[in-house]
Amino acid sequence: MNIIRPALLAAVLAMPLQAYAETPADLLVVAQNIDDIVAIDPAQAYEFTSGELVTNVYDRLVQYDAADTTALAAGLAESWEIDAENKAITFTLRDGATFHSGNPVRPEDVVFSLSRVVQLNLTPAFILTQLGWTPENVAEMITAGEGNTVTVRYDGDFSPAFVMNVLAARPASIVDEQTVMANEVDGDMGNAWLNANSAGSGPFSLRMFRPAEMIRLEANADYFNGAPAIEGVIIRHVAESATQQLLLEQGDVDMARNLTPDQIAGLDTDAITVETFPQAAVHFLSFNQADEELTDPAVWEAARYLVNYEGMVDTFLAGQMEVHQAFWPDGFPGALNDTPYSYDPARAAQILADAGVETPINVTLDVINAAPFTDMAQSLQASFAEAGINFEILPGTGSQVITRYRERSHEAMLLYWGPDFMDPHSNAKAFAYNSNNDQDAYAATTTWRNSWAVPAEMNEETMAALTETDPARREEMYLDLQRQVQENSPIVIMFQAAYQVAMSNDVTGYVNGATSDFVYYRLVEKAE
Repeated sequence: MNIIRPALLAAVLAMPLQAYAETPADLLVVAQNIDDIVAIDPAQAYEFTSGELVTNVYDRLVQYDAADTTALAAGLAESWEIDAENKAITFTLRDGATFHSGNPVRPEDVVFSLSRVVQLNLTPAFILTQLGWTPENVAEMITAGEGNTVTVRYDGDFSPAFVMNVLAARPASIVDEQTVMANEVDGDMGNAWLNANSAGSGPFSLRMFRPAEMIRLEANADYFNGAPAIEGVIIRHVAESATQQLLLEQGDVDMARNLTPDQIAGLDTDAITVETFPQAAVHFLSFNQADEELTDPAVWEAARYLVNYEGMVDTFLAGQMEVHQAFWPDGFPGALNDTPYSYDPARAAQILADAGVETPINVTLDVINAAPFTDMAQSLQASFAEAGINFEILPGTGSQVITRYRERSHEAMLLYWGPDFMDPHSNAKAFAYNSNNDQDAYAATTTWRNSWAVPAEMNEETMAALTETDPARREEMYLDLQRQVQENSPIVIMFQAAYQVAMSNDVTGYVNGATSDFVYYRLVEKAE
């Protein structure tokens, strides 16, 4: 692999936008809006773009990878032994793995990294503290053992699969203790330094980070999973989608990450490829069960046949969403991808009539006052009216809509939900569990917010799935929960978000999984 000459890199970065129309052969140049980044320290990073950076620069004990974003694979740990009875997992680190500094990856680095997240207690720490870890007990819960081993203990009735998915989440990234602590200031455990630099072992190292300007990644030739196919990635901050399109069409960048559907539709497909990737957010319509008119299961069933799914995704939602009717997103292990419901207003009207439901039913529908949500609401308003369910659309800002949702003061709600990490319990608890429906028992779930007292059997199955040790049995339980919510709940899941990326036809191997944590440049190649 050739090394990029500093003079060449400097020349590339210094060129005005119109000065060249071909990117360097060994560099991927990306136009992207990156001004969402607040932090890049894995213990603090919680934004979309920072998640992408962390994934490409750091490794975890176990992780999802570019080769298959749906399979949990070995990361810095080459093997592990699970002791479900004693709630402990012992990991054996792979030999020869090194950080970008050249320091070897040691069990002490793993202990330090996981403990550091808990001790700093910044935004994403809650993902790890689910395992019962606290600043007071974390030293006992994560320990280095004999040889190249680390034992992780957890406190709670969890399936080992759940624990493994927690350990594959972003804040579980392993950092180089020696490098980080050499840059500690005033007891911050290197936090300030890591928000401008990196100390990882991943396929790329961070060579330069200029907030709201540029990210420069350099290939790690010694990466344990094989060196990246390209020498580096330059992500240029380009806020305007129109400018991104112009740069891509001129050949000044290889990839544009934030084009609108209209821009995508107007691209020259002879020179530019557009790929669509399902994303984690599922979009749903829900009915507040505090409103007696909305409690009849016939209303829920009829609603499933009153959504013009294909009509929306074939028109104004083209490229932005795909039909998906279960709470766990496609692209994640255990997703139910059956779509048994289609637009059939005559059938919906018959369901209501057979159940003796009196129409018309007049319902207010809260919606975020922005595209495509207002367009979706208008489509629902038209299609539901055909069966005598009349929506009065109440648009509001995101904060206004979510506040009403949390207060349970809405009647019907059009919103979306995404998991915090890649384990189906993250969404099952939101869509299939509500053990206390009292007004003062607030829970950040769609079930509680819609005043739906989930049947006891479903609550029990949700918690049983969390503790199930047999992976195959656990997956089947989550599939069953998805079917139950899909068939008989006041929550009508309609779509899964999709994300379109436009790139030069010379580019292959780009991987964009269902979340920002699954954006990978390791396999990217550029044709000569």
